Amino acid sequence: MLFHSILKYSRHPAATISWRLDSTARGVLFMNSKNIFQLLVLAALWGASFLFIRIGVTDFGVAPLMALRVGIGALFLAIVLFARRPVRQSLAILRSRALPLLVVGILNSAAPFCLFAYAELTLSAGVTSVINASAPLWGALVAYLWLKDRLSALRSAGLVIGFLGVSLLVWDQIAAPHAGSATPLSAALAAVAALGATLLYGVAANYTKRHLTGVDALTVATGTMLGATLVLIVPAVIYWPATPISLHAWGALLALGVACTGIAYMLYFHLIATIGPARAITVTFVIPIFGILWGALFLGESVSPGMLEGCVVILIGTALAVGVVKRIPWSGPRRPTRADT
Repeated sequence: MLFHSILKYSRHPAATISWRLDSTARGVLFMNSKNIFQLLVLAALWGASFLFIRIGVTDFGVAPLMALRVGIGALFLAIVLFARRPVRQSLAILRSRALPLLVVGILNSAAPFCLFAYAELTLSAGVTSVINASAPLWGALVAYLWLKDRLSALRSAGLVIGFLGVSLLVWDQIAAPHAGSATPLSAALAAVAALGATLLYGVAANYTKRHLTGVDALTVATGTMLGATLVLIVPAVIYWPATPISLHAWGALLALGVACTGIAYMLYFHLIATIGPARAITVTFVIPIFGILWGALFLGESVSPGMLEGCVVILIGTALAVGVVKRIPWSGPRRPTRADT
């Protein structure tokens, strides 16, 4: 999801991105009960995206479902963008940054969305939502390898712990596939696809940090969704299903495009403006809870102990790797380092 990119490059001290969607939001760094409720709603929407992908992908297929998802999301976001600022100004920015927006659209939407959809032909919605939570781990690792960001010992430990959790989760799926017709090989391929999607999120986050600094988040979201739509149009036409698509699948698509993409991004931008990106990142830790919950409630998905263990370990590692946890409480005070910022 695009929020991984937005969160990552918002932390860069040289960034000139305007996070404000209104002029009164500057300096508001606390979370009240309304903010917490909005954060939970956002996590519920993004957690539900894995449910709706699971429902829709069997009828639509991978490329058609994702093309329609990003197309609906792009339309929704474009309407909001043009309503909030002059059309000519918005179009000028989109044209001037067309290439990096297209690249991020591929890396952060078109390709990972398709990989997750492919994975959900085999893996449960709950499992894919947990794997998705590892995206910040890849973001931190790619930043270290590519942008030479410094990692503290605590953040390095978080990477090790987080990827250990990923390994536990993937092994749980390979050793005992939970889908009725799944085999260890198909489960492994699906897990690799989902991990590939989270890796692309990490690459996109750092590419955005390097090439789109100075562009506001709403324009980035709209431009990348438009780019993803353009990329997926042809595959969607080629692989459009020959059999009729059920109303159930159409409903899942509309929910995925409107609620889980358009509305969710606008709610996310509002949270960025009111509580700041550092607090908004906490949505990452709540999404798997809703992903598992919706899958169990509406699809009857089983939740294995190995799945829960992997989820907990991934979230602990992610909290350490992205700097949400600055120090271990019982380790005593220490001076902050540049690697923690």
